[in-house]
Amino acid sequence: MNRRNWSRHLLALTGGIAASARAASQGGAAASSKPERLDIPAEGGLTDVAGLKVGHFTEKRRPTGCTVVLCEAGAVAGVDVRGSAPGTRETDLLNPVNTVQQVHAILLSGGSAYGLDAAGGVMRYLRERGIGYKIGSNVVPIVPAAILFDLGLGDASIWPTAESGYQACLVAKAGKVPEGNVGAGAGAIVGKLFGLKSAMKSGLGTASLRVGDTGIVVSAIVAVNAVGDVINPKSGRIVAGARTTDGKGFVDSMARIRAGYNVKLPPPPPANTTIGVVATNVAFDKAQVTKIAQMAHDGLARCITPVHTPADGDTIFALATGALGVKANHGMIGAIAADVMAQAVLRAILAAEGIPGLPSYRDLL
Repeated sequence: MNRRNWSRHLLALTGGIAASARAASQGGAAASSKPERLDIPAEGGLTDVAGLKVGHFTEKRRPTGCTVVLCEAGAVAGVDVRGSAPGTRETDLLNPVNTVQQVHAILLSGGSAYGLDAAGGVMRYLRERGIGYKIGSNVVPIVPAAILFDLGLGDASIWPTAESGYQACLVAKAGKVPEGNVGAGAGAIVGKLFGLKSAMKSGLGTASLRVGDTGIVVSAIVAVNAVGDVINPKSGRIVAGARTTDGKGFVDSMARIRAGYNVKLPPPPPANTTIGVVATNVAFDKAQVTKIAQMAHDGLARCITPVHTPADGDTIFALATGALGVKANHGMIGAIAADVMAQAVLRAILAAEGIPGLPSYRDLL
């Protein structure tokens, strides 16, 4: 592209951004009045990686819950925390320089920091079965965890407890993983830049990919609770996010930000956070799995705008079970993990069901 054509291209691009920002600043929808129909396969999930089980506890008294990923035979794990408002447990243990090499479960929970209590129930379940890090005659289950904020829905004195984590383990299985308003996704919401009045219900989603005829499987599970909007990366169109005043279209949070919305004010409260797990049946060490967790965040960045903000505690764990008995290029697996994570994000939107005051993607079609 020569300089003249590049200038025209840049002018067209910035003009489009400016037009979008003007529309958003006037309360109009920068995207279509309705979300596009998502063509996302309904099959595939985290448990397509052999050796993993997933169980949910969903609280009936208000929208909250927790999700456990059991890897009872042990799995090498890594983590990457990109948001500035995280709530986590045992993430320092996953640093590649530290001693313990395997984990026995990962917990994703609602309830903000209170929800970390649920990991105690997961430990109890594993200890009762003799599963954990062996130290003499003792066993210590290793259960890293991350939480999201959902205390704004219903009675904030209700959150996932140790008993909730235990119950999630009791129903954990290797089959099809329930999605939507379940487990850690029960209280998930997106599009909160302008408050809950214009936000939308999100949920939990899962996806997987079989890599050609290699036998390699890469899978993901995620609870999407972002302050930002969710877009379809293939089209660039918003599928869930902050709604216009009539509730039928989308404001486009990034367009409002580019137009100057709140850029001189402190960030919104840290009442958000997207948390998830990617997994593979390949054998990797902790440093390699940590890199895969880092790269999986690209899947969030393709779908969520803005993402990794001071108001989010976005955290992704990565697991390598080694069940396939082969090694692979961890950079390529990380690239695939990003794709699978993006698909899981869209599945979370597609599977979500609206609740009073918070419509879902399905409700806007």
